[in-house]
Amino acid sequence: MTSQPHDLGQARACPPSNLAIARDARLWPIEEIAHRLGVPGETVEPYGRGIAKLDLAAVDALAERPRARYVVVSAITPTPLGEGKTTTAIGLVQGLQQLGHAATVTLRQPSMGPTLGIKGGAAGGGYSQVVPMERINLHLTGDIHAVSAAHNLLAAMIDNHLYHRLGSDLDPQTITWPRVMDINDRALRHVVTGLGPPADGLPRQSGFEITAASEVMAILALATSLQDLRRRLGRIRVGTTHDGEPVTAEEIGAAGAMTALLKEAIKPNLLQTLEHAPALIHAGPFGNIAHGNSSIVADRIGLHGGDYLVTEAGFGADMGAERFFNIKCRASGMVPDAAVLVVTVRALKFHSGRYAVTPGRPLPTEMLAESPEDVHAGGANLVKQIDNLRAHGVTPVVAINAFPSDHASEHAAIRDIAEAAGVRAAVSTHVRDGGIGALELAQAVEAAAEQGSDFHLLYPDEMPLDAKIERIATRLYGAADVTFSPEARRQLDLYQQQGQGHLPVCIAKTHLSLSSDPTLRGAPTGWTLPVREVRLSAGAGFVYALCGDIRTMPGLGRDPAAAHLDIDDHGEITGLF
Repeated sequence: MTSQPHDLGQARACPPSNLAIARDARLWPIEEIAHRLGVPGETVEPYGRGIAKLDLAAVDALAERPRARYVVVSAITPTPLGEGKTTTAIGLVQGLQQLGHAATVTLRQPSMGPTLGIKGGAAGGGYSQVVPMERINLHLTGDIHAVSAAHNLLAAMIDNHLYHRLGSDLDPQTITWPRVMDINDRALRHVVTGLGPPADGLPRQSGFEITAASEVMAILALATSLQDLRRRLGRIRVGTTHDGEPVTAEEIGAAGAMTALLKEAIKPNLLQTLEHAPALIHAGPFGNIAHGNSSIVADRIGLHGGDYLVTEAGFGADMGAERFFNIKCRASGMVPDAAVLVVTVRALKFHSGRYAVTPGRPLPTEMLAESPEDVHAGGANLVKQIDNLRAHGVTPVVAINAFPSDHASEHAAIRDIAEAAGVRAAVSTHVRDGGIGALELAQAVEAAAEQGSDFHLLYPDEMPLDAKIERIATRLYGAADVTFSPEARRQLDLYQQQGQGHLPVCIAKTHLSLSSDPTLRGAPTGWTLPVREVRLSAGAGFVYALCGDIRTMPGLGRDPAAAHLDIDDHGEITGLF
């Protein structure tokens, strides 16, 4: 299948909106997309026009088919605007199709919180999108709501446990399980529940997080089967007894019902790109306190559904890719063949330290002026993120995500930086031109995948938890040292004593810097990572260290995207971007 590049002059003069492009697309029947992926017809469960769920029987049905090349898409440390990993992953798959390969993309499901907040839609952009756009960004098949329901069921049963004084001697002061919703609402970060007469429950302080931050979401993404999902949900720790013994969801009696609520949600969602490549959109764990990658079951289907499987990992290579390697690959046993590192001119100019970028506001005019010198000044971040991928035995292809405001000399500067680091680089205009615009990138990825990787984990299971944190901080972030608060040290010692020391670690820090300080750009060195608290996600199967102020319930901005969303006289959604 081929497509033609879109008219450059027209695109620059009056580019159509993402929604307009998506609505103009002619969707193929979802059964035809499933056939292209190779899944048996009996595993395809249509879910409205252009969408289907895939029964997990598809995993076993495809298991004997040849294995695809496995490619992870990551990025340099992003600006607050993001640098286009999702669009690049989609564009790359379309570019691989242009080369004659059968290619599939796996992505996280967008949260409605950011969609209705400042970010807008998260299903790609321009001519590298997954469609239908409105359905993807607003509910899709209801998986996120199912996660919310399962999470909140456990919260309700915890409070019921306290009210009726059931079983486990749960200490209310130790309860760590909040409630969740898929909307940005800062007013719910800290709440008091159980106010009113005694029949309304036991008063206690709690709060809300966004559903993407729920451990249930992380579990959904890492579960390898319905039975594994059930086991993991049972292991969730909600607090301790008055004697300090862990209390789990299994002991509360909620794990079975939670699994029942997630029985459909564990099935990956099948959609298509604008050029009809299969797209599996499933799960959306937070990229800070969790691993920020789509589901293992979707990848297992895609890995035997063609020649290439491309997946995207959240935030920069120091975060999403690191967790893809050390948490997701560790759990799945799947090994990547190649990696893509997305870079933009604006991001390297940002890392020069010469410009400020504010979400919701246009880029500074002077930042748009031609300046390869600024690109070189911010190049240290690109070099470091290349090194971070190589630390896992994977040499990346640098994907230059081209914007209309870029200049050829600035792209040349990025190529020079990549060449000096010994890696391939390609300019990609996939947003403007679809798969045709990603041909150079697809060819570079094809060559890298043929060359293969020498993949290895950054640390072994048996390494102590504090040493794992130190390994990530010093090897990948550039920290000179790590300090642990007394509380963090106590928690680490407790988890080691309880037999959790074999778990991988996730470091919750800002995504806007390699360091834990969002104001430090480029590739800072000589700084110290402060670990203030360490928490256990026993069901998901990792420990996460909190470094700095990490918000798990975002707030709406002054001009949220929700204020522009509406329905026209024909019942069509307007204002989604």
